[in-house]
Amino acid sequence: MWLYLAALLGLYFLRRWYRERQTVENLREKSVLITGCDSGFGNLLARQLDARGLRVLAACLTPQGAEQLRKATSARLQTVILDVTRTDSIAAATAWVKGQDSWVLFPSLG
Repeated sequence: MWLYLAALLGLYFLRRWYRERQTVENLREKSVLITGCDSGFGNLLARQLDARGLRVLAACLTPQGAEQLRKATSARLQTVILDVTRTDSIAAATAWVKGQDSWVLFPSLG
C-alpha cells in the first residue's frame, strides 16, 4: 500500500514539475486585451499583468476609470474607452485593437 502511495505522490510531483517548466515564448512582446478595467477583477488583473511586464490593452467604461488606471501603471498599459451598449464605441475600440498585436482577450464585467 505504501508503494502505491509513494508512486502516486511521485507522479503528482513529476506532473507539477513538468507544468511549471512550460513557458510561453516572447511573453513580454504579447498584448492582453481586458475589458471592464474601471474597477473590480478587470482592474486588478490589468495591474498585475502590467507589473509582470506584459503589454495590457485596458478597456474602461469611463474616462475617470481609465485615467486612474493609467496613473497607477506603467507605460506598457494603454487604455481605451469602451461602452458595449454603443456601436460607435465598439467600432472605435475594434479599430484601436486591430492596430495592436493582441494575444489574449479577457472579458471582465467590471
